[in-house]
Amino acid sequence: MPRTYISVQLRQLVIERADSICEYCLVSASDRSSSCQVDHIISVKHGGDSTAENLCYACLFCNLQKGTDLGSINWRSGELVRFFNPRRDLWREHFQLDGAIIRSTTDIGEVTARILDFNDADRILERQILIENNRYLSTAAKKKIG
Repeated sequence: MPRTYISVQLRQLVIERADSICEYCLVSASDRSSSCQVDHIISVKHGGDSTAENLCYACLFCNLQKGTDLGSINWRSGELVRFFNPRRDLWREHFQLDGAIIRSTTDIGEVTARILDFNDADRILERQILIENNRYLSTAAKKKIG
């Protein structure tokens, strides 16, 4: 079986484990017209497999911005820093919500928020509208932020 094949059962496990929310920006799949996708945390290109430990649920925006990247340069230190990994890291240890803005609290959070473009004006506006309509954050997402 190819390394990129993800069975229906495995997809369902990833979706249920994430409570149908993007594991990066915490927007619910039900609030996205483009829904969410099962994403390889470490892409196949970099040796990642299609296993439960290497898969997460990501909205189209986060997934497209992340692409096959593993991390980015922290511009303050000049160091290469890996991205937030939903299987290894706790969201609340790397990010903090400030209204509709997602603030980073660590180097991992900083590079992830910048590359996944969490605070693009349109994405902030989307979260503001969801907040006004009591759609952001879901109960499952609130557990992630502590």
